[in-house]
Amino acid sequence: MNKIIFIADFFVEEVVGGGELNNDELVSLLRQKGYEVIKYKSRAIKPSLLETFDQNTSFIISNFIQLPEESKRVFESSKRYVIYEHDHKYVKTRNPAEYKDFIAPKDEIINYEFYKNALAVLCQSSFHANIVKINLGLDNIKSLGGNLWSTEALDLMQEISTKEKVPKYAIMDSTNWHKNTQGAIMVCNGNNWEYDLIPPSQYGDFLRKLGKNEKFVFLPKTPETLSRIIVEARMMGMSVVTNKLVGATKEDWFKLKGIELINIIKKKREQIPQMIEEILLHE
Repeated sequence: MNKIIFIADFFVEEVVGGGELNNDELVSLLRQKGYEVIKYKSRAIKPSLLETFDQNTSFIISNFIQLPEESKRVFESSKRYVIYEHDHKYVKTRNPAEYKDFIAPKDEIINYEFYKNALAVLCQSSFHANIVKINLGLDNIKSLGGNLWSTEALDLMQEISTKEKVPKYAIMDSTNWHKNTQGAIMVCNGNNWEYDLIPPSQYGDFLRKLGKNEKFVFLPKTPETLSRIIVEARMMGMSVVTNKLVGATKEDWFKLKGIELINIIKKKREQIPQMIEEILLHE
């Protein structure tokens, strides 16, 4: 195997989201290992295109909402692929929190065969992997136990972690309902906590504004498969106020912060590509 096709709905050139930043770093790291990695938008993956790839081609499929159904059938029957799962595309609502104990009714499960026939379904945390397992009952579900950040981002967060903090709470100012900005504001107001709303901005500026505060309040309404922003807050030396829907909080390394946590996350830059490489080579 020397060619990998990386499929996603969007890439970081279009959407600067956590999943896209992670994917971009994974592509870079795999290329550094000597693989030819070619990026394709999911909506471009038609069955006729899949026929042009030989049997030695492997596929990493990230977000795939725009992937044609007929192309999924081709993958299921004849292609070597892993699903790099960033959320919950196996349930119609994409929000397992709507169901008791995160278990969706059988008639709410979708894409089952697509997940079943993957070499592996790669999840962001043990919390994430466990939710997928209880819904799909498959044995190809694996936890990566973390995300990928660039060395530049990690160096910046290390620098921020050494600076004195302002005794305030930070809240991410997001228009996404599931990030629950209003809920975090209500908690701060109810406790008379002084807070700073952090609006979207260029990534480095956002980290600096977030990391100057002592604490971060984040109360999501859907299960966060990991939550990059929670991990970023911890890497910058912040305490966090959150709920039970954040995957990162269940990882052994979450008790660490600052440089100790940054060193753990740096190792993920080796561990995650190696795990994917081993699956694609040996499964």
